[in-house]
Amino acid sequence: MSDKNKIKLQARYKRKVRARKKINGTSEVPRLSVFRSLNNVYAQLIDDENGLTLVSVSTLSKDLKDSFTGKPVEKSFAIGEKIAELALAKEIKACVFDKSGYKYHGRVKALADGARKGGLKF
Repeated sequence: MSDKNKIKLQARYKRKVRARKKINGTSEVPRLSVFRSLNNVYAQLIDDENGLTLVSVSTLSKDLKDSFTGKPVEKSFAIGEKIAELALAKEIKACVFDKSGYKYHGRVKALADGARKGGLKF
């Protein structure tokens, strides 16, 4: 890994830690955590008090993997809608959005918009 990439990764990690001091999920209002790699997007609803993952969805999920076509932003929007659908099935209506140090645009914003369209409040 080049020095430039290490510096970018360290800066994102600092932003993530700084935000996590203020963001905390409970069983009533869990934390919607987002992780994006080069090819995939992952989203989880996490109860930080009990250390549990309540709902998890990604572009690699077995039931969703074959249904994805199009651009990565469209896939992220679909992930947001799916996590909202699963959350509402577990009677979770609100959450706290944790963008994990990423900028709020592109795939991260699309996932948030999809979750809002699906019915989650944050």
